[in-house]
Amino acid sequence: MKGDKIPDQDHVARYCSPIHAPEGEIQATAFMLRAVDKSLSINWLEYFRCLNREDEIAELRKAYSAKKLIIKAKGKIAVLNVGEVCEKVLTESPNNRKLEILHDPSENDPSHSGIYNIRSDDELIAELILETVSETYPAR
Repeated sequence: MKGDKIPDQDHVARYCSPIHAPEGEIQATAFMLRAVDKSLSINWLEYFRCLNREDEIAELRKAYSAKKLIIKAKGKIAVLNVGEVCEKVLTESPNNRKLEILHDPSENDPSHSGIYNIRSDDELIAELILETVSETYPAR
C-alpha cells in the first residue's frame, strides 16, 4: 500500500541506463537523485510474489514495458537488499542518514517504490548505495 515501509529482508531493483553502466559496470551516478525528483525510483521485487529472482526480474521487465520506460539493451538492473542499504548509509554516512524505502505504486507500475531522504547532491550516499548492490541483470 502507498507509503508502507518495505521490509528490511526484501529487495528492490533500480534500472541503470547505459550512461550509468558503461561497459556493464554500474556507477554511483545511477543512484543520484535528479533535482526534480522527491525520491530515487526503484521497484519492490517481492511485490511480484514469484518463486525466484529470475521470475521477479522478468515481471519487472514487464512493468517497465507497461509504463513505457525506454530500456536500453546495454542497461542493467541493480538489486539491493533494503536492510543492507539502510544500515550501510546509517552507519557510514557522516550525518548518520536514515533512508526510508517506501512503496509508492503507480497506475502502470504497482511495484514502484522510492528511496527517500536523499538529495540531488548526495554523491557519498550514492557511493554507499552502490556498495550494497548484491546482484545485477541485463535490463532486457
